[in-house]
Amino acid sequence: MTETANKLIVVVLDGLRYDAARKYLGYMEHLVEQGQLSCYKVQSELPSLSRPLYEVLLTGTPVSRNGITANHIVRLSREQSVFHLAVAANLRTAAAAYHWVSELYSSAPFHPVADRHQHNVLKPIQHGSFYFEDHYPDSHVFADAEYLRAAYDPHFLYIHTMNIDDAGHRHGGESKEYEMAVRRVDGLLATLLPQWMEQGYTVLVTADHGMNANGCHGGVTPAERHVPLYAFGEKVLSPEQEIQALPQLRLAPLMCYCLGIQPSAAMTKEGLPPVVPPAPQPQEEASALQQQR
Repeated sequence: MTETANKLIVVVLDGLRYDAARKYLGYMEHLVEQGQLSCYKVQSELPSLSRPLYEVLLTGTPVSRNGITANHIVRLSREQSVFHLAVAANLRTAAAAYHWVSELYSSAPFHPVADRHQHNVLKPIQHGSFYFEDHYPDSHVFADAEYLRAAYDPHFLYIHTMNIDDAGHRHGGESKEYEMAVRRVDGLLATLLPQWMEQGYTVLVTADHGMNANGCHGGVTPAERHVPLYAFGEKVLSPEQEIQALPQLRLAPLMCYCLGIQPSAAMTKEGLPPVVPPAPQPQEEASALQQQR
């Protein structure tokens, strides 16, 4: 394993619209004010639906290419995801996420009893804790993720919560219930993010899509498409990109950059610096010298 490799935690807060993040994530906005985090506006791909955008976020490919066109398309991804690329680079991967993520990158269809916890180093998601009810508490998702982080020390940890989306569908994206779901997540991040930052992780916090006042998403309105991207770690996006809406297709190659691995051929390289290969380890240097002789 590449013990000196970069480590990345990606948090996807399902259904979090950009304006709600900027109004209600008080701790995250504190870090922005203090210059410890950057926040960007991201415009999601279309359709602004969950399963298609999980695939967009992790493969950097549009729906017209990847074929995950709607929530009811249940099959494994046919693209190279960040999970695939990380494992190919000898990095450890883990995910605490909704079961649709398992169906894209582990096994499909999902079986609640057999597939709740998964450990297989040969799969793209080597260590997974997957839930299958939208009201499964976000606090439990983060607890699942912290267990995976402590037990398996992944280089790439993907955390995906559903309570904001669930509150939005039940009560609307401008309701008290939706607001409270956002505020609760802020408290969870305030508990965990200082620890992650202290331990040297790069952290990206974003969303798949937003939510309109009627509790819907899938369309083209800003409430449905505009989501935040909070980034802690090396600043890799230009100041101009803090003003303009960043295309969501940029996030998968950004994850690759943060991990120090090459994006797939299908991912855009626009707007990102080239990936610098990790420095060779002593054993690798000795091997390279032997090959030169």
